[in-house]
Amino acid sequence: MTLPVRDDVPLAPLTTLELGGNARHLVEAADDDTLVEALRWAEARGLPALILGGGSNVVIADRGWDGLVVRVATRGRRFAATSATSATSDGTVTLTAAAGEPWDDVVADTVARGLAGLECLSGIPGLVGATPIQNVGAYGQEVADTIRSVTVVERASKRIVELAPAACAFAYRDSAFKHDPDRFVVLAVTFALRAGGAPTLRYRELAESKSLNGGTPPTLAQVRAAVLALRRKKSMLIVDGDPNRRSVGSFFTNPIVAAAEADAVAARAVALGAIARADEMPRWPASGGAIKLSAGWLIERAGVRKGQRRGAVGVSTAHALALVHLGGGSTAELLELAREVRDAVHGRFAMTLLPEPTMIGVAWPPPGI
Repeated sequence: MTLPVRDDVPLAPLTTLELGGNARHLVEAADDDTLVEALRWAEARGLPALILGGGSNVVIADRGWDGLVVRVATRGRRFAATSATSATSDGTVTLTAAAGEPWDDVVADTVARGLAGLECLSGIPGLVGATPIQNVGAYGQEVADTIRSVTVVERASKRIVELAPAACAFAYRDSAFKHDPDRFVVLAVTFALRAGGAPTLRYRELAESKSLNGGTPPTLAQVRAAVLALRRKKSMLIVDGDPNRRSVGSFFTNPIVAAAEADAVAARAVALGAIARADEMPRWPASGGAIKLSAGWLIERAGVRKGQRRGAVGVSTAHALALVHLGGGSTAELLELAREVRDAVHGRFAMTLLPEPTMIGVAWPPPGI
């Protein structure tokens, strides 16, 4: 196989931030065989191989990537009904989607087919292959809720295997793939969806959306439309002309803490005058008795303003959790702003925010450094 290797390729146009330097080499992999061969090519030359999907959740160093970038461009969706022991279907339909499929196109397809399970994840940029890595979630759903298996290639052996959910070690915005990024490359993901199922309305902001309060149970299409409207209001959709469009969405994850730590943060907020009563701080139950806090709320109460600018980068005018590139900037500038935001929250609430995007060629220092 002759690989379509290109040299000295700018990576900024391949990311939603539009930041980052060049790739020493780049291969566009339109099928799994090309992807695996690209891994062999890099290994034979002693080069690191970076897998790049939609570029919507990465921060790439200004110096770029001194190795091979494999850009995933595979396509394909396969739907199949799962039969029960009787002659009738149990209502489950599996969808196997190639890693290079655009995520929102897949979500739109499932909603159009009346398949519940992904509707609240509408409007999220990126490709299917990235979803299990980050355990992508929003508005009360995450992909771990519906993933039945993940097809991967082992980088070391180049063997293709299928992983069950337990092997993926899914957690809040986390997975085994994230902790050991050089072990596997995702080739496809299989989801188990509910034919004719009701939409998920766990998230209060979505459930109370005016468009869903018409007195009748909402359809999947109505929930998808409501989610897209909420994301658009927060500039969390990539829309031409929107000054907030160059971002990775939420730059920080919502902290998951012990109940006692959440109480301490609330007490600190009261003592600082950020709120009048402890119960005014937003908090939600998480697994194992933990509590999820709002990173956006902490950021704003730490004195960071929406629309705040630092030269060519800034805080979104629509959502304090999104950091944006306004054009003509650098990754170094964005990270400096991110550290300012992180340190402001740490200094005021003794809470350390962690970045959500994958850092490529850049370090993320602890607070105070």
